[in-house]
Amino acid sequence: MHQECSLSIITVNYNRLKDTCELIDSIPFNDSVEVIVVDNASQQDEATAIQKKYPQVKVIRSEKNLGFAGGNNLGIRASHGKYLFLINNDTFFKPQTSDIRYLIDRLESYPKIGVVCPKIRFAWGNQPIQFTGYTPLSKITTRNKAIGFGEEDKGQYDSPHSTPYAHGAAMMLKREVIDKVGLMPECFFLYYEEIDWSMMITHAGYEIWYEPACTIYHKESQTTGQKSPLRTYYIARNRLLLVKRNWTGLNKHLAYLYIIGIAASRDIIKYALTGQWPLIKALVRGIKDFHKTLSFK
Repeated sequence: MHQECSLSIITVNYNRLKDTCELIDSIPFNDSVEVIVVDNASQQDEATAIQKKYPQVKVIRSEKNLGFAGGNNLGIRASHGKYLFLINNDTFFKPQTSDIRYLIDRLESYPKIGVVCPKIRFAWGNQPIQFTGYTPLSKITTRNKAIGFGEEDKGQYDSPHSTPYAHGAAMMLKREVIDKVGLMPECFFLYYEEIDWSMMITHAGYEIWYEPACTIYHKESQTTGQKSPLRTYYIARNRLLLVKRNWTGLNKHLAYLYIIGIAASRDIIKYALTGQWPLIKALVRGIKDFHKTLSFK
């Protein structure tokens, strides 16, 4: 099977056994597909439970939480597919709309296409759009938008097109891309790593595409974790880290100035007025920890 495997589906589990099982239950298994689950140091040994329930799945237990990138990289190293589909464990497939073959067809349609993402819709309500491509990041604010976010899907984004960045919840790559550019950068741990990786991939001459013929459904809420200290810390640190790794010259300094001098100051005032002191602490710690990286290459 390993020699003939054409697709490796990789997902990372962290204390979300129910979601991971629901994803596995929705996967269209066949002889050319291998499924790999990385249990990223869940508090309980969820790897054993998954392996027992799904003997056809390759389960890897990490005793240390390696973060989003590290968990995916562990799965990539264990995979054998010509194509690798990295997908969040809180997503699922539907038989009528989630034909993975369309993603492979898009990758095979042009040698320079190295990554493809499906349409992503939220799983709740009338299943509004989460992603149909991205706009470019602003060189100063490092902000961008997911095209169609929150809109009802009426087929208005059903044309495939290139996009500057892949979406971390569902992205399929050719193995040759990873062989050329390397694994997902683990220095971010959480948030922005797929943006940085996308930049690595496009700088290597590959294109990233959005393919609407395949839709994946994501359970994530539009507001989940927006006020989490963990998220606040990593967003503050990693926006600066992204700039450090990818911006040059005046743009780099202007971006630093905006993120620290304007955006962070505005957020601190907003959090102070609403008494959200843990968020202030997390934001300041994120900026301080980024400054520690400036002494390293």
